[in-house]
Amino acid sequence: MRPLIAVTTTLGSGGSHQLPAVKLNVQYVTAVEEPGGTAVLVTPAHDADSVAGIVGMAHGLLLTGGEDVEPRLYGQEPHPGLGHVTPARDATELAALREAMRRGIPILAICRGIQLVNAALGGTLYQDLPAQRPGPIVHEQEAPVAHRWHGATVAEGSGLRHIFGTGELFINSFHHQGIDRLAPGLEATVRAEDGLVEGVEGTDHPWLYGVQWHPERGEAEAAGDERDPDRRLLWAFIDAARRFMERGTLSDDPDVLPLAARRAAR
Repeated sequence: MRPLIAVTTTLGSGGSHQLPAVKLNVQYVTAVEEPGGTAVLVTPAHDADSVAGIVGMAHGLLLTGGEDVEPRLYGQEPHPGLGHVTPARDATELAALREAMRRGIPILAICRGIQLVNAALGGTLYQDLPAQRPGPIVHEQEAPVAHRWHGATVAEGSGLRHIFGTGELFINSFHHQGIDRLAPGLEATVRAEDGLVEGVEGTDHPWLYGVQWHPERGEAEAAGDERDPDRRLLWAFIDAARRFMERGTLSDDPDVLPLAARRAAR
């Protein structure tokens, strides 16, 4: 059996009549299925009961990248640099996140996903990094999709350090928003060269990680390279989902411990 991974999507328009359509980059599905998971799409077209039902059956949740998070979710008015928002997507992902946290299933949040998690748990975002946090690094890279853009440092003793197998990363960068005030229940364990948060982990949830870059793109290019940090992250996610599928919980799994429990054990 393969673990079921609920993968979030967005809405757009498509076809000759430009009707409403569900959209998702295929790389997310590939990154779930290559390590042995089965992707099940959660869409803003689903109603609340369907979202709860899908995530209620899943063994993991993948919050994907995309458009900006509605700033009113974290108590702010829109900044002039705010990009496109999709309230229906926000509502769907918030419902999916609540159910995933309630059940204790593994959660991986990518790009917009890390921002959504931070906002949902009580943090805030820079709505437009160039205007609100100018610095030496351009976080919307000018290089092609396949290129890595800047360095990042992973905190010693963190879960991400254990997963990546290294304290130094070279990552891609496709975002104009980022974490400002970190939410309670999260710890920043990866930072860019300019100090911006690039990775977080939950302090109490059994398996909750978020990264600001796009590991699904690097993983696709590093197929077969077990040393690649992006690949290691996605494979660790599916492995945790498989453990949940087999055990029905991660809370008593000594190989899958949240940050607070790992610290208490040291």
